[in-house]
Amino acid sequence: MNHLLLTSIQNERVKQWASLLDKKYRDRTSLFIIEGVHLVQEAFKSSAAVQCVVYNTERGIPHELEQLAREGGSEWVQATPQVMAKCTGTDTPPPVFAVLEKLKRDDTALFRNNSLVVVLDGVRDPGNVGTIIRSADAVGADAVVLGKGSVDLYNPKTVRSTMGSLFHLPIIEADLAELLPEAQSKGIKLVGTSLQATHTCYTYDWTAGTWLLMGNESEGLSDAVRQTVDESVIIPMQGEAESLNVAMAATVLLYEALRQRKYK
Repeated sequence: MNHLLLTSIQNERVKQWASLLDKKYRDRTSLFIIEGVHLVQEAFKSSAAVQCVVYNTERGIPHELEQLAREGGSEWVQATPQVMAKCTGTDTPPPVFAVLEKLKRDDTALFRNNSLVVVLDGVRDPGNVGTIIRSADAVGADAVVLGKGSVDLYNPKTVRSTMGSLFHLPIIEADLAELLPEAQSKGIKLVGTSLQATHTCYTYDWTAGTWLLMGNESEGLSDAVRQTVDESVIIPMQGEAESLNVAMAATVLLYEALRQRKYK
C-alpha cells in the first residue's frame, strides 16, 4: 500500500485538519476528528462517513486496522509524529486519527413508545458529557439531547470521552425551549433532580416515556428548563458526600430506569 506521506505542519491539508480542533472550523466544514484505534474501528463499524485516516509513519498502520486499510473506501495517509501532534493537539499523539463528516441524526428516536432520553442543559465539561453518553448507550437509552450552552459534541475531549458511544445512539443538538414542550405534548414525562424532591429515584416509576433532565455542573437546571419539569427525584445518600457530579448522578438514574424496565 503506497500511501501519501505528509511531513510538514505547514502543508495545507495539515493546517485544515489542525483547524478542526476549533469549533468554528468544525461548524464551517461539518467535519471533526477522532483519535485512536478504537474510535476509528467504531466509526467504520457504524458506517460513519470517514473522509480519511491518518497514521504515524514511524509506527505504521495499527494491526487492528490493517484489514480496513486493505478494503479501501477511505483515503489513508501517512504522517510524521510532528504532524500527528499538530492535528490532535496532544503532547503524546495517538497512532492514528481520522477526519469524519459530522454524524447525521434521526430525531424520531426521541419520541419512540416509552422512550428513555437524557437531556443536558448547559453541561459544559467534555468528560461529563462523554461519560453521560456512554452511560446512556450502556443502558440502551433512545437518545441524548444537548441543549444550548452544553459543550460541543465534536470537541475532541468529548469525542474521546464517549469511547465510541457517540456512534451507537442518536445525539441531537436542540433548542430545549421548543423541544421540551413538544415532548410533553406527546405524553412524555420530564424528570429532574432536586434536594427537595419527595420521590427518591428508587420510588419513582421510570417505565413510562421519560426524559431525564440534567443541568449545569455548578448551577443545575436553568430557570426556564426547571419550570418545565413534571417531576423531581432525589438520589439518597447515606455517607457524608454532599453530592454526586452530574455524570455520576445521571448514571445512577439511568441504571435505576434500566432496572425497572428490564430486571423487575
